[in-house]
Amino acid sequence: MKTIPTFNQMGWYWNRLRCMSVSEIVGRAGQQASHAVARRRGPISVPPARFERAGARWLPREIPESAGQAILRANEVLSGHWRIFARGALPLGFPPEWNRNPDKGALLPMHFGKAMSFRDPTGTGDIKYLWEPNRHLELVCLAQAWQVTGDSRYLDAIGTALDSWFIQCPYPLGPNWSSALEAGIRLINWATVWQLIGGLQSPLFANPLGKVRRTDWLNSIWRHAEFIRGHRSGHSSANNHLIGELAGLYVAGATWPHWEEAKQWRRSARDGLEHEIASQNTEDGVNLEQATAYQQFVWDFLLMAELAARATGKPFSERYRQRLEAMAEYVAAIMDSSGQVPMFGDADDGLVSGLSLGAGGCPFQSQLATAALLFGNPSLARKAGMVDLRTRWLLGSEACAQFDSLLLRAAPATVRKDFPEGGMFVLGANLDTPDEFRVVADAGPLGLGGIAAHGHADALSFTLSVAGREFLVDPGTGTYHGPQAWRDGFRGTAMHNTLCIDGQDQAVSGGKFMWVRKYRSTVIERGGNRVLDKLVAEHDGYRRLPGKPVHRRSWELDKLGDVLVVRDEISGSRAQSVALNWHFSEDCSVTCTPDGLLVANGPVNLEMVLPPNGEVSLLRGSDTPLAGWVSRGYDQIVPSTTVTWRGRIEPGEELETRIRRA
Repeated sequence: MKTIPTFNQMGWYWNRLRCMSVSEIVGRAGQQASHAVARRRGPISVPPARFERAGARWLPREIPESAGQAILRANEVLSGHWRIFARGALPLGFPPEWNRNPDKGALLPMHFGKAMSFRDPTGTGDIKYLWEPNRHLELVCLAQAWQVTGDSRYLDAIGTALDSWFIQCPYPLGPNWSSALEAGIRLINWATVWQLIGGLQSPLFANPLGKVRRTDWLNSIWRHAEFIRGHRSGHSSANNHLIGELAGLYVAGATWPHWEEAKQWRRSARDGLEHEIASQNTEDGVNLEQATAYQQFVWDFLLMAELAARATGKPFSERYRQRLEAMAEYVAAIMDSSGQVPMFGDADDGLVSGLSLGAGGCPFQSQLATAALLFGNPSLARKAGMVDLRTRWLLGSEACAQFDSLLLRAAPATVRKDFPEGGMFVLGANLDTPDEFRVVADAGPLGLGGIAAHGHADALSFTLSVAGREFLVDPGTGTYHGPQAWRDGFRGTAMHNTLCIDGQDQAVSGGKFMWVRKYRSTVIERGGNRVLDKLVAEHDGYRRLPGKPVHRRSWELDKLGDVLVVRDEISGSRAQSVALNWHFSEDCSVTCTPDGLLVANGPVNLEMVLPPNGEVSLLRGSDTPLAGWVSRGYDQIVPSTTVTWRGRIEPGEELETRIRRA
């Protein structure tokens, strides 16, 4: 019996159609037809692997000196505990039931994978909880532990996990054959495990049973790569998914060149990555998803492909490497002196490689350390501060000595402050010192492509950190598949440090990962000298409202006095009801005073003078309206403080907010 779409589902399909071009509609119709053919045809037999074709080793052979954390994590996995988002180490068993969703415990059916939909989590739970252990990040931890200790328990566990996965997840059935991105991530982690355990000559394949396992694994690798090749994301969905799919395909072709098809995998993936790194990332290094977490996520995919390409003797182009370096320089610019970065846009705690597990520290600092060594960049080295364990696994033990030599070269940590193509700007005084005053302002587009899936309606929002302490923050994401009100709320305008008109978002949502009406931001003025930083920008997201208002904001930073003045102005033909929302770090205490606000974060204090003649409210952990929350991890929220100023202003009238270090 067919399921009749609900009214909400029909609305989603209509909105999705509105975001598509004619070519995309035609392309997706063809894609559905190919899915139907594949469903009827069933699996194609895998050609035999030719082992005389040696794969490229893109990880160093030596073992980092400090690998204790990887062993601890591996022991946790052996005990059946898997770390999944904010819920910590969940008791899934070892091996787990790969098709059972830890979110709600549902065992998902073994339907044709590409026909399965997970937009409604009511019965199945949030699909991300199922996909996470199926990325096989933990198998990398087991491989690291085996390489460090030589303990056969870890190697045997890898074999047990793989055997169970091949049985429970036959191609092309079930939720683990529904997403080409998930296949790409799994291939990258399988390639990592393959190298760590010794490749074709691994003891895992030493006996007749092991040779059967090797054949099963190689067959699944071939199917994964062909699955990606046949189901790559395209058109308005060609965002981080496409880059991840291409990276997985390239790494597979470089690691396992045992079939004639591997040449096609490498060729098509190389061409695709060369194109996507330029189309999805600006020349000045900003990922056009306008989401900081995806900036790092995408960078890791591109990095893995680059390392594999170098190992084959055919690295990617100079433009590719320049864009990689620029992406790291952007992260360095928005990172404060304590290593914190603004949480612009969506974040889902996604990791490309299991080498990140147990490495400790901040993934962004790890990114900067790796980039510093790859490109010989002393500024990135200074910002990273140290070589983390993950970088040592990726680049080898000699990385520490190279890193130390970079630190000896005099260079500023923040090299660039302006990223006009990406619409991001840094205003600051004493940057990268204990006394820094750092403002990161967003005057960029909503997001990437026709749906801008991971962007938030945050035009002209900004963050503020002082002396390495966060004050004004972007509250983050919350979750993707929880209550719709929370998904809409966290990505809506009121949950960002900007101005809201008539309680409306700057853009019109069409679904959890879709904006059907977007805005355009324009930089009017950018200036700066020894004593002053200034930025003026506007956006047209509210022109759909009566009076056709346009919001203009200016930031002026007195560098000598640590005083930031923010002015908001509305143009149009009528007065507007507006709200200024200020979202503070959960570490801040906020006190209302006769003159405004006194905000403290540890020993650092700010005074904030709000516009006159308005109504001021202070909310903490509020559901209605949604305010006073910060989400530092996926599906994780903690109370914070939000201060809202409400009033009514005439066209051309300015609202001035003054922030001063006390």
